Amino acid sequence: MRSRRLPRRRPVRWGWVITGTVALVLGALVAWVALPILFHTPQGSSGQARVDGFPTSVTATGDDGLTRTLSAASETGGAIDLSAISEGDRIVVTGDGYVPNRGIYVAICAIPAQVDGRPGPCLGGVPDQTEEDLVEGSVQWAPSNWINNEFAWRIFGARAFDDRDSGSFTAYLLVGPPADEAVDCAVVECGIYTRNDHTASTDRVQDLYLPVAWAD
Repeated sequence: MRSRRLPRRRPVRWGWVITGTVALVLGALVAWVALPILFHTPQGSSGQARVDGFPTSVTATGDDGLTRTLSAASETGGAIDLSAISEGDRIVVTGDGYVPNRGIYVAICAIPAQVDGRPGPCLGGVPDQTEEDLVEGSVQWAPSNWINNEFAWRIFGARAFDDRDSGSFTAYLLVGPPADEAVDCAVVECGIYTRNDHTASTDRVQDLYLPVAWAD
């Protein structure tokens, strides 16, 4: 009696399995990052009117019903004269009441001619990631800071909010010269701004500012 030959099993093509799994993970990651950007609806104005003088703290209630506060202090936490800043100064910028699921940029920008106009151009651009950014609680002084809680953006240089529930953050601005290739703050009025990052760049609801001027 002849023995029955079992059908030969096809070898598992692990290369295709791994490639397909990686493609699915990358697709999910792209969707997670891209969809909130594509479908975000601007929330309106921050509610901040034109600022007179050089206060170190401002508060405004936006069209989204949230009240935000933006403040500035010296590196040691003391008072700072924003009417006479100089290259090399270190300014600690704090905020409260911001929306933590939307990132913000913090930088010195040209004050737009129109209320609720888009701030800018800004000094310093978007900060580059450094090794220091990967250390929890580290401080990196830079001409502009990026605050965003999402891990996908934090690996590209964003700092996390201090507290999600209160929407508070701390940014560490290193003052550069008053002019670069984008803007000259000796010619136009500028201020320390918060504004939504590229994930909601057309939304003006988190645009708060503190006017600044360079010392002669």
